[in-house]
Amino acid sequence: MGEREERLLQAYRTGALTRRDFIAEAIAIAGSFAAAAPLLEAAGVGTATAAQVDPQAPDLASGMVQYPGATGAVSAYQSRPKAPGRQPGVVVIHENRGLTAHIQDVARRLARAGYHALAPDLLSRRGGTQAYPTPEATIEAIRGLSNADVQADLLAALAWLQKADAVRSDRLGVMGFCWGGAQSLLLGTGSRDLRAVVVFYGRNPSPLDLVQNMTAPLLAIYGEDDPSIMPGVAPLEAALKQSGKVYEIKIYPGAKHAFHNDTNPERYNAEAARDAWERVLAFYRRHLIG
Repeated sequence: MGEREERLLQAYRTGALTRRDFIAEAIAIAGSFAAAAPLLEAAGVGTATAAQVDPQAPDLASGMVQYPGATGAVSAYQSRPKAPGRQPGVVVIHENRGLTAHIQDVARRLARAGYHALAPDLLSRRGGTQAYPTPEATIEAIRGLSNADVQADLLAALAWLQKADAVRSDRLGVMGFCWGGAQSLLLGTGSRDLRAVVVFYGRNPSPLDLVQNMTAPLLAIYGEDDPSIMPGVAPLEAALKQSGKVYEIKIYPGAKHAFHNDTNPERYNAEAARDAWERVLAFYRRHLIG
């Protein structure tokens, strides 16, 4: 271990660095999440559970809740600031691997930034993510969900947030990743309650002219090295422009699909992920707080 790593480790152990900042610095020094594994392990931060925000963070109220969905209760992970006051609400839509620890961490990151985050388990109709023993089984179950059913449960999530005492009911946003990115964009075409829509490398709605129904500004984020998604970016931008929509599109050179997921060392891109997150927070500040 080099001198720089030793200094970082000592700073974390003495409390000079938060867990989140330690993980971010370790990845920056090592160059990737995988390369940072020995340093994380030395600090007692297991790479399988290296959350950027501690699940027990004392400034946040985090945990599982249920809300009424279209056909029954939907389980969801909620995280919000404990500080008094009302915050904008953001629905976080998971990837095709269900409601994972990573998505729960993303919800806590939003809460740390001042938002009331709700991450639905969209497999609740089929027993919940925990009912599937492998990622492959989860992906197959996700494939069996219809867009109509998923959208119904997402609209119910927005309605639940609107009624929550700690939520600013007129300041609602959505964020989705991969499969959830597609669902986020689709929700943006079907809800007039949204004030901000964020898509991380999600597919376009079909038909594409649904985007003319969007009323909320859109931030769409992509990795350039994503051959299954990138062909849809130019048509999406053309449709948005033709419809006169407010949008931002950011493409990260060299970044792969799912580059924001710091639990996926094969795809994670620390620099792109950090910039994308800062861009998301700036976008939400403009449209959900400003």
